[in-house]
Amino acid sequence: MRAARLVQWCGLFGVAEGTTRVALSRMVDRGELVAVDGIYELAGRAEARRAAQDWSLAPILRAWDGSWRLGIVEVGARAADERAALRDAMRHLRHAELREGVWCRPDNLPRASAPSAWWRIADEQCAWWTATPAESVDPLADRLFAPRRWTGRAGVLQARLQNVTNALGSRGDDVIAAAFTTGAEVVAHIRADPLLPAELNPVGASEELRAAYREYEAAFADAARAWFRAR
Repeated sequence: MRAARLVQWCGLFGVAEGTTRVALSRMVDRGELVAVDGIYELAGRAEARRAAQDWSLAPILRAWDGSWRLGIVEVGARAADERAALRDAMRHLRHAELREGVWCRPDNLPRASAPSAWWRIADEQCAWWTATPAESVDPLADRLFAPRRWTGRAGVLQARLQNVTNALGSRGDDVIAAAFTTGAEVVAHIRADPLLPAELNPVGASEELRAAYREYEAAFADAARAWFRAR
């Protein structure tokens, strides 16, 4: 998108032109944007995050055989920033900490679920194991991933998303701004989906929220195109 268009768009949210242009410049400096013939495109980490986001919106999981994947932190001293980086990486990789130094999840998640940078951090600090819990896995999954809490929030967001989708026909500035922020909140929640196997989370709220988002996405794209054409 051209800078002038981005300035117009950010103005919807009360962001001044100067602030927008400074942010664009900084993102270019960080390698998160590139300018090609005057058009800004995502690059670097930002592009990698978009790929992971796209996967989260239409995930393809491996069949689950009941086994769990364990990341066991290698023995040895680690700097505070390394420990913090690992915790952040494991959160993005949808792993939970079973106890200090042991991260785990059901082994149904392919590496395509997150940018390679997060896997690289985990691979550098952990040894990977496959195991089957001796205890009942349902309470274990509830304790580590709280799927009911995620599902409850998904229901609230789905109702809000359907409301803004229905309102997009008016294409007013306030409506489009509200729809954009709601859509962003929904995407963030979808990316936080632990993506447990159906055997451990049979509610179906995950699929329902994604279906509602696809409907919203199509309506929002039409409204945004009309908004830009009117400028």
